[in-house]
Amino acid sequence: QVQLVESGGGLVQPGGSLRLSCAASGSIFSIYAMAWYRQPPGKQRVLVAAILSGGMTNYAESVKGRFTISRDNTNNTVYLQMNSLKPEDTAVYSCNARVTVQAQGRLYDFWGQGTQVTVSS
Repeated sequence: QVQLVESGGGLVQPGGSLRLSCAASGSIFSIYAMAWYRQPPGKQRVLVAAILSGGMTNYAESVKGRFTISRDNTNNTVYLQMNSLKPEDTAVYSCNARVTVQAQGRLYDFWGQGTQVTVSS
């Protein structure tokens, strides 16, 4: 099994900052990518940011210049630094890890429990 544990969510005012963390553990052979998704109330889940095993990153247009995704390969942990937060950033943020669990194995997606981020004045 693979488990993802998230932390760092909370309530902040517009313009504030938060840093989300997600630690992956379990029988992981290789991590292909880790990513953050979010689901605002009443809306669909969308990709916020992703980081590949080689370090290449991808961001939603709405967060470019404000959010930064990074990783710590030693601890299989991914971070999302969120700056200049806006009310429209309010959502449940979920961590995703795309991994193989054995050599030459297929890719599997695992998800964290989600953490609430609320941006409100």
